[in-house]
Amino acid sequence: MRAHLETIYRLLLEHFGHQDWWPGDTPFEIAVGAILTQNTSWNNVAQAIDNLKSAEALTPETMTRLSPGELEELIRPSGFFRIKQKRLRNFLIYLEDTWNGDLSAALDGDLPAARDRLLGVSGIGPETADSILLYAGGRPIFVVDAYTKRVFARHDLVDDTASYHDIQDLFMAHLPHDPALFNDFHAQFVAVGKTYCRPKNPRCAECPLGGLPPAPKGIKA
Repeated sequence: MRAHLETIYRLLLEHFGHQDWWPGDTPFEIAVGAILTQNTSWNNVAQAIDNLKSAEALTPETMTRLSPGELEELIRPSGFFRIKQKRLRNFLIYLEDTWNGDLSAALDGDLPAARDRLLGVSGIGPETADSILLYAGGRPIFVVDAYTKRVFARHDLVDDTASYHDIQDLFMAHLPHDPALFNDFHAQFVAVGKTYCRPKNPRCAECPLGGLPPAPKGIKA
């Protein structure tokens, strides 16, 4: 299984090159982006991030001082802005009440415990929590998204019933726990999912994974 995963990564890396993901100037900006990107495209999130930067509101302290209406208006381009305003506010309250606003401390220490704490914040699910841990905290945890599951299902690595954690466990059990590897591998799935492995009309003939050997037997989640 490890060899198969390494082949997938090598083929994607050779095709797309390193992705340098997740874009963000600070860990807090990355965490905010992870919350805002729920149910929308990154282009929309980038507009919201730009608004927050223009308002000089991309620190826990400055964002906390915004009224709900002010924050909603700044993040409006990300969609579902009222819901996301509440989720950001919940995250800010968690940081302030538990960690005195120190994001690094919140993401440090025992990894499962740090993950459980994030999952306890209303509005933060597994993908968002893992994105914050990996990209903002540099923690070795693999992020699974719709692109990953689609690619794996089409290459017979998982079936349609596989859960988030089923797929995540395949990476965590068979690859070295290297944040840089997990970072770029996840970004490669985003690239191939957007470019070739589309939900409709996939471009399989052009995909860098078109020549991937059959999946090893007995590894479906």
